[in-house]
Amino acid sequence: MDMHAEAEQVRCGAGAFGPPIRQLFRDVIADRLPGRRPPQAAMLFDAGTDSSWDDRSFLGDFYNEILHQDACQPTTADGLVLLATLAVDDRVPARHRFQAVGLLFRAATVAERHLAEAWPATPRHADPDSEARARGAVQARTPDLLTRWPAECPAVRLALAGLAVVFPTERTLPALLPRLQTFIHQHPQGSDIGDYVRLVLVLATQDEDRILTMTENLTDTYWTGTARGAPTRARALHLLGQMLTRVGAGLSGLRAGR
Repeated sequence: MDMHAEAEQVRCGAGAFGPPIRQLFRDVIADRLPGRRPPQAAMLFDAGTDSSWDDRSFLGDFYNEILHQDACQPTTADGLVLLATLAVDDRVPARHRFQAVGLLFRAATVAERHLAEAWPATPRHADPDSEARARGAVQARTPDLLTRWPAECPAVRLALAGLAVVFPTERTLPALLPRLQTFIHQHPQGSDIGDYVRLVLVLATQDEDRILTMTENLTDTYWTGTARGAPTRARALHLLGQMLTRVGAGLSGLRAGR
């Protein structure tokens, strides 16, 4: 084949499927979810693509389609299966697996985080039914996600640790301390990762007094605060969400792997 013709064919094929990350997500979902897919999968499989999309803008639109502006909608729970599927496939780069797990964390904690933000008022745009369904959808997939711990890179392990304390069990909580020891040794108190890991471990104790003390100490240091009258767990998860976002921003320094 003529080399110029072959290059043009590749270019046109790539354009048909949009930016590279959309092509990758499309391949993973096609392989792992060959049957009926949630409505948000249309962003991967519809023939038409947004000509302005690059990887970053596509990801923003795709994630927002699932968890719209950090709020749950009736279809959110269905779309979370896409994130859970992407999070367990090694073809997906580590930073995007981290984002997928982080979004699952956010979907599972929407009600509590927004309660802490709005207290004592009722959160705006609350949808208790959709929030409960989203939480249930994440909870159902968390055990499979946690089984990947031994094979995961440090960055994704941090996201998984946050998810583990959202759904504490007699098996996961005792496992967190030995699994996070390396982070404790390598990242001192006062660093983003060090404080995040220590808050995860305090949440794992399920000791409300310790959780409240650490939440207030960290909030007073440099995080966006919440009303002291709000439920302790809600305040702690609100703080943990902020910290997970900052950890993600520094992903390149966590030996993110693939």
